[in-house]
Amino acid sequence: MRARKAWRPWGVFAWLAGILFALPVLWMVLTSFHSESDAATNPPSLLAPLTLSGYEEFFGAGSGASPWPPLINSASASIGSTVLVLLLAVPAAYALSIKPVRKWSDVLFFFLSTKMLPVVAGTLPIYLFAQFSGLLDNISFLTVLYTSMNLPIAVWLMRSFLAEVPSEMLEAAALDGAGLVTTLRRVVAPVAMPGIAATSLICFIFSWNELLFARVLTGVVAGTAPVFLTSFVTSQGLFLAKVCAAATVISLPVLAAGFAAQDKLVQGLSLGAVK
Repeated sequence: MRARKAWRPWGVFAWLAGILFALPVLWMVLTSFHSESDAATNPPSLLAPLTLSGYEEFFGAGSGASPWPPLINSASASIGSTVLVLLLAVPAAYALSIKPVRKWSDVLFFFLSTKMLPVVAGTLPIYLFAQFSGLLDNISFLTVLYTSMNLPIAVWLMRSFLAEVPSEMLEAAALDGAGLVTTLRRVVAPVAMPGIAATSLICFIFSWNELLFARVLTGVVAGTAPVFLTSFVTSQGLFLAKVCAAATVISLPVLAAGFAAQDKLVQGLSLGAVK
């Protein structure tokens, strides 16, 4: 009983922290159902009449600008880069965990050190390369760029997940004559599926939310959802209800992916935490 009472304040603190993190999201959703005049009031009005005008504006009722091309571009770049990351990260992590090389920790540090470079520092070289190559406003180039950005963290994560695969299973597969591809597909992948799901979701979120490169490298054809979201901030002012409605809709795919993979995500994030 004493142990339970000792841990009770930590539970209350965890609930308070969760509520504090959820309040801005709930406020954003509530504001999206208000009119522009009610959303701009100070202090905000909780009991203001609800309306769908913000969502109607987001879907082009007033301006005629459709959000579907940017949403499709974001989905294409995010899903495509996540698949490419997994195809490259799983074999690399397999080599570093199950078939370790010399100084594998240095290799992992090198992978992770590429994330230490400020994104702004690489913007100009990448823009000049895309300009000279004719790849500006190209969703395929953005997909490859997102792949290179997420690959280091994916290799780092997958290495820790694949290290939990029992060596006895790999030895049994080798005795049965299974090759590398068969071992990865039929032995490693099912065991490490929670880790693969967690890595996939993280890479998908990073790609979906990326704004700087999408803003600099794309225009009309390959613009993504975050770029479309910034179009609601104009010289005429900030249309708060429209921005909140757009942010709510753009957040739904990430929330849906997280909800669908929540069991695998929890297992993956806790994999290897207890020896």
